[in-house]
Amino acid sequence: MSKLSHYSVLLDGKSIEGKRQEILEYFHNTYELYEKVFELLKDDTVFYKKSEITRHPMIFYFGHTATFFINKLINMKIITQRIDANFESIFAVGVDEMAWDDMDQTRYNWPEVSDVREYRVKVKALVSRLIMELPLTLPIKEDSAMWIILMGIEHERIHIETSLVLHRQMPLEFIREVEFFPLCEHSSFAPQNAMVSVESARVTLGIGEGCSLYSWDNEYGVYKKEVAGFEASKYLVSNGEFMTFVVEGGYENREYWDEEGEAFLRQTEAKHPPFWIKEGDSFKYRALSSLIDMPLDWPVDVNALEAEAFCRYKSQKEGVVYTLPSEAEYRVMYERADLKDIPEFHESRANLNFYHYASSSPVNEFNFNGLYDIVGNVWQWSRTPIRPFEGFRVHEAYDDFSVPTFDEKHALILGSSWASSGNLITKNSRYAFRKHFFQNAGFRYVITQKREESVEDIYESDALVSQYCEFQYGETHFGVENFAISTAELASRFTINRDKALDLGCATGRATYELAKTFESVEGIDFSARFVQVGVKLKEEGSIAFLTLDEGELATKKRVTIEELGYETLKNRVSFWQGDACNLKPNFSGYDLIMATNLIDRLYNPKLFLEGVDERLNKDAILVLTSPYTWQESSTAKEFWLGGYEDETGKAVKTIESLQILLGEKFELIHREDLAFVIKETARKYQHTLSEVSVWRKR
Repeated sequence: MSKLSHYSVLLDGKSIEGKRQEILEYFHNTYELYEKVFELLKDDTVFYKKSEITRHPMIFYFGHTATFFINKLINMKIITQRIDANFESIFAVGVDEMAWDDMDQTRYNWPEVSDVREYRVKVKALVSRLIMELPLTLPIKEDSAMWIILMGIEHERIHIETSLVLHRQMPLEFIREVEFFPLCEHSSFAPQNAMVSVESARVTLGIGEGCSLYSWDNEYGVYKKEVAGFEASKYLVSNGEFMTFVVEGGYENREYWDEEGEAFLRQTEAKHPPFWIKEGDSFKYRALSSLIDMPLDWPVDVNALEAEAFCRYKSQKEGVVYTLPSEAEYRVMYERADLKDIPEFHESRANLNFYHYASSSPVNEFNFNGLYDIVGNVWQWSRTPIRPFEGFRVHEAYDDFSVPTFDEKHALILGSSWASSGNLITKNSRYAFRKHFFQNAGFRYVITQKREESVEDIYESDALVSQYCEFQYGETHFGVENFAISTAELASRFTINRDKALDLGCATGRATYELAKTFESVEGIDFSARFVQVGVKLKEEGSIAFLTLDEGELATKKRVTIEELGYETLKNRVSFWQGDACNLKPNFSGYDLIMATNLIDRLYNPKLFLEGVDERLNKDAILVLTSPYTWQESSTAKEFWLGGYEDETGKAVKTIESLQILLGEKFELIHREDLAFVIKETARKYQHTLSEVSVWRKR
């Protein structure tokens, strides 16, 4: 294949057919490059090895990006048929060490590499056809079906880079040279770093609706900041500069490390950066597919914890406070360099987009108005946790891309690397990782008088999630009991065996905890990570904070603790997972109870769930369904409705009748009742709904 022919795809243009061809070329280039990355693995046996203990084997990542296309196209009802439901389940989730990422390898039966290759061929053919056939108007907007295609392409571009990091962590005996990925062949002594004065400036971060490039949801909105003058290091920190920290015992001296850093050192026993290989009294450098003499003038590859420790070391040594730059300070440096955004910015000006090398290069090679490597070479860790801009709103097709990272634990990386392309190298790109993660990332340091403000309670800002927090953890209204508590009590009353339960459609998790009062183990699953993270946070941090809307923009802050709820002794019985009820992983089975709460009329194909649910239940187990039966085409295509319409004879079709037909052979209907619930929208507006509860015993 050829090198990358262009950065990305402009959303506007004059020719529909020309735009289709452009997107097709971009898709093929991305797809083929991703497969080229996996040619680095020496043979197919390596696909089943882990390069990092907290990650999946490489076979997961090989399949993940292809299944992403299908899962998003299914979820957005652009297509209705899966290619391989098993693949699209096991390869769906598990890339960021979230609590709901199932990393237990005993739960997986990984397929043959050849089968995954064949699957990728099928996905490529389908997506290629859709690019040429989907309705298309210009400019492409967020509600366009083609936006979902672009989302899949940019998602794969991210994994091109992150997979290269994982391959670089794989023992060299399992990696082979690939001509497409050339190493920079020159290095010298490390240049002496120096501080450069950067004048104060006012910056505006975030983009509006008229951006001409695909953007992720966290990049939209507005953040304005007056940035005081500061000093920034002329170069990224090189291997040579970092060497002094290592030689002078930086990894052994705990005063340079914060609590999270100390935990990292205990868990890894690190004594030096991850891609330094100790040989006798010196170090070699692990490049992508080879071990070379230490390139002292290349940037050091470290995680954020190592970068922060170096800053503390340098501060103590020189009596000046050094720190990592903030997101806003980086933007001042970017604008000081008078950089143009892509496509006007030419890739030859920096070490990015694989244009020059498939490795880092000397830190004094690419000059941007006196500051080097403002973009490219390696990403630069910041001191800023990723937070939403004012006006942020989730894109419904990928609601767990950004929101789970708004936890003050994910630090922004800035500037792109040699392996970055597509959206990753745009001016407004915003990517964040946990501080112990390794990327193609290093750092520069600054001297500044400003510090990032700390956030004691992160109040849930997503309107829908906040509403459900109030619904499940807030006050009751009009004499109607808490619905999560009522359904859990009802379900427990009918259950004979009480070993293991599933709360499907668990939302923010209240019923999951309530079921744990009577079950030894309860798993809560929801399609939305935005909801799942609330239950996880309550378990791991002991409290949740959310806003309840009063009127207009006025809201009341609320905080609930696990002690107040009486769940502190139950938390070890519950676990939370992200999952698709229509295509759950095979390991979600062996239940004495499955409770699907207000779920079936929100599924894209409820029959897929109902026709296989018996296989996940033990003998004499109970299935509890609750639903107000509010069928709507925005959630479920009408052809998949179970009720709420007239058939071809003019007979009214009721949902409970369809349930009896679908479940009657394998289940006995033993109880029905209506259960009310109230959802508060504002101080003076409430939803009062009746949900029918049907209880089914497995025959």
